Amino acid sequence: QVQLVESGGGLVQAGGSLRLSCAASGRIVSINSMGWYRQAPGKQRELVATITSGGSTNYADSVKGRFTISRDNAKNTVYLQMASLKPEDTAVYYCNADLVHYSGSGYLVTAAYWGQGTQVTVSS
Repeated sequence: QVQLVESGGGLVQAGGSLRLSCAASGRIVSINSMGWYRQAPGKQRELVATITSGGSTNYADSVKGRFTISRDNAKNTVYLQMASLKPEDTAVYYCNADLVHYSGSGYLVTAAYWGQGTQVTVSS
């Protein structure tokens, strides 16, 4: 009923930039917070950045000053602009959205959803 579709990952050299996008679709009523998380091989998934419906942002210390999260509420889309990329940024990046939507039966549901993930590889 709700889908989060990510795009924009790829291979980039250290120091380069990438922009990730994540679009939410379905019978969505409202989206509270949206965010990006990442998981490197052999490591736990970690928070990268989040943004509320009002535009308040939160970043992991490791990406502050290099990554910028933004959202387009009209398009139910969140973005992650990544600059000055480092090899240690290599990971699968996942989009997350905490939202309210209609179920198939017409009930309002509040739940968090994840995208399928997009690979970001930074070469040294």
